[in-house]
Amino acid sequence: MNRSKPRRTGRRHPLATVALIALGLVFTGGGYAAFSSSTAQAETVANSQQTIDEGEKLFQANCATCHGTGAVGTDAGPSLVGVGAAAVDFQVGTGRMPMQMSGPQAQVKPVQFTDEQTKQLAYYVASLGPGPDIPSDHLSNGGGDAANGAELFRINCAMCHNVAGAGGALTEGKYAPPLTETSGVHIYEAMVTGPQNMPVFNDLNISPEDKRDIITYLKYVQDSTPVGGFELGSLGPVAEGLFIWIFGLGAIVAITVWITAKSN
Repeated sequence: MNRSKPRRTGRRHPLATVALIALGLVFTGGGYAAFSSSTAQAETVANSQQTIDEGEKLFQANCATCHGTGAVGTDAGPSLVGVGAAAVDFQVGTGRMPMQMSGPQAQVKPVQFTDEQTKQLAYYVASLGPGPDIPSDHLSNGGGDAANGAELFRINCAMCHNVAGAGGALTEGKYAPPLTETSGVHIYEAMVTGPQNMPVFNDLNISPEDKRDIITYLKYVQDSTPVGGFELGSLGPVAEGLFIWIFGLGAIVAITVWITAKSN
């Protein structure tokens, strides 16, 4: 008895076409993503190198006289190799550099460069040696714990900057500047670079999150409205006591003299 073989119909499984299309989309999408990623990375590298090149031109034209070719330093200015982008962004971004004249410390003055030029200078110097980078918006915009920031500020900063960030005098003509208008970026950069007479607060001394809390507290102070009379620049009890001693006691003496003169 002959058994007939089953015929092949030539039909594919209904899901085979769907599977082939899905595989095609996966390979096509993966290839496009890889190509886009490599292209974006190449553009980033190119832009970074272009930024560094432009920063080098600005440095040679404006800074090399004091800091030397290649920022290795001269008798007129220190080496900048290894100071990082944050130090340059702080000094140039606050107008302290280029210095207007020699003195106990660099004075704050109108900024000489645009934001773009400042970043170009910063990343050129950063390319010469590793150092602190410009902080991210997450750390420099505040949004942390103001109460913790106030405690940290009182412990680490208030002895020079005053508890309200009003600043104060130091020795030999030096001073701690007021922080009443300083941006969060520059406050963070000052903490990690230690400009002028300020100590460096690295991440082992004060963590990045604690630095953000300090900035949050200072922003609260900057934005808060004084209540209850004339604040006298928030210089603290010494200034307020001196004011009362001079004007209050002077007024009492004047009234006493007036009463005595009238009684005679």
